[in-house]
Amino acid sequence: MAHVRYVAIGDSFSEGVGDDLPDGRQRGWADLVAQGWANATGSRVEYANLAIRGKLIWPIVAEQLEPALALRPTHLSFNGGGNDMLRPRADIEHIADAFTRVLQRCDEEGVTLILLSGANPSPHLPLGGLIQRRGDALSRAVLRRAEGRDDVVRALNWPDGELSTAPFWSHDRLHMNARGHHRVAARVLDALGLAAPEDWWQLPWDAASGPRGWRYYREHVGPWLRRRLTGTSSGDGREAKYAAWTPVDPSGPAAG
Repeated sequence: MAHVRYVAIGDSFSEGVGDDLPDGRQRGWADLVAQGWANATGSRVEYANLAIRGKLIWPIVAEQLEPALALRPTHLSFNGGGNDMLRPRADIEHIADAFTRVLQRCDEEGVTLILLSGANPSPHLPLGGLIQRRGDALSRAVLRRAEGRDDVVRALNWPDGELSTAPFWSHDRLHMNARGHHRVAARVLDALGLAAPEDWWQLPWDAASGPRGWRYYREHVGPWLRRRLTGTSSGDGREAKYAAWTPVDPSGPAAG
């Protein structure tokens, strides 16, 4: 395989929120893909990740796409729209149009697009039925925009019913935990035609439960609502964790 230069753009899903390492850093499926890619091919992968939590989809395109393409990647992964779907007047077609723009720019620059749908958190969230309907509609709209494009790598997580179950989610119920991020990474590697470590699909589960009832609303829903009311974002002031190429060398069996 030719030398791989892989860059991820997006929001908290691609940044890796929920996959917390002991030193406080957050890893996530894109980091795992880079390491798994290097391990599977036995070659160094150059990796960058410009994703920032809390971003709406068109700001992702406006702020991250061109800097990512300026790195001259061979592959670019893109996901977004989860934060948009939670807004009261979400325009699904306008959200999906962002995928058309990203695909167009990747075509112009000769970059292979890795198209992801996010995992489905709706079974665990307030207004889960509304989120499910909007997510279904967004998935259909995005797939229409990539119809007939066999060169686009598809890693579709929204239809994965098992990934929607509690063992794959962090205590806030909105972001995947390490188990969920590993499953998504395995799906991306599989879509690339690479062998993922088999246990990435089903890591052991720590069954410790998160906050319930009013405690859950106080710790997680309340802060989210305050950000909506004040027009702030969890990503305000944050910088990309890997804004320039970071070398990822093969390490034998990828670490879980």
